[in-house]
Amino acid sequence: MKNILITGGAGFIGSHVVNFFVNKYSHYKITNIDSLTYASNYSFLSSIDKKENYVFYDLDIRDSNKLEELIKKENYDSIIHLAAESHVDNSIKNPTLFAETNILGTINLLNSVNKIWKSKEGKRFYHISTDEVYGTLGATGSFKETTPYDPRSPYSASKASSDHFVRSYYHTYEIPILISNCSNNFGPNQHKEKLIPVVINSIINNKKIPVYGNGLNIRDWLYVQDHVNAIDKIFHDGSIGETYNIGGGNELTNLELIKNIIKISASLTKKSESSLNELIEYVSDRKGHDYRYSIDYSKISNFLNWKPKFEFETALEQTIKWYLHK
Repeated sequence: MKNILITGGAGFIGSHVVNFFVNKYSHYKITNIDSLTYASNYSFLSSIDKKENYVFYDLDIRDSNKLEELIKKENYDSIIHLAAESHVDNSIKNPTLFAETNILGTINLLNSVNKIWKSKEGKRFYHISTDEVYGTLGATGSFKETTPYDPRSPYSASKASSDHFVRSYYHTYEIPILISNCSNNFGPNQHKEKLIPVVINSIINNKKIPVYGNGLNIRDWLYVQDHVNAIDKIFHDGSIGETYNIGGGNELTNLELIKNIIKISASLTKKSESSLNELIEYVSDRKGHDYRYSIDYSKISNFLNWKPKFEFETALEQTIKWYLHK
């Protein structure tokens, strides 16, 4: 029986991962730790809260003493590390918080397992990161696992640093690590500060839809359940010491994405598409706004037989329906 610690399991991606692992692997013991910040939503885990193979602790990864105490007590053989501050705008306002959580919090985890895991046999430390560590692209090309790091925001700099620390513990202390870098996620339970929920909430409340700059910045969108399936594959079958890029293959400009959301929302709410388009309002561009992200996910496809299976328009419609119901 695997004994797995999942960090940040009440956040957006983490809550999907925890639900998936608890339900799919009833013979695993799953521990979820989360400091329940503003971006957490524990109610999304209500269906598994009483499951025998699941336990939750309100714990901040910045608290090295409590973290080490728990890992020593429970003797986890695997860690799936998702806990992070993730909103770029917030990192511009408060870079220090991102350094404390994303860098020092990760180091706290690494230090704990380095002390406690006397034998590395059968152990796994899986660190989940972002494609933003690679910086920005022009009109062509895609990020590969070998793309040099070039972070452009305090958020991406903090994640890049945490990636480097994880790799360094593999080479220096032989911690059995895995890393994945994913493109922009979307789906149910994402916090309202993120782009897709912002647009949906604006439509619901008939408020202006803010668009940074000219709206032509491009992102590759990955449905959260596709990401969870990739995490499952990497955790169980990935090669120790390797990095895997996870992408959705759905590149859109921000403006194209917003117009897609408007079109689907109009059909679901019976609101006029033209009137919803009038809600679009161009605002000052984000500082250091990366132009384009694109993921080459051929490595995970070729070696682990994973590829996105959810059709983008269908997944986007399901996401919108979830927010409308909520």
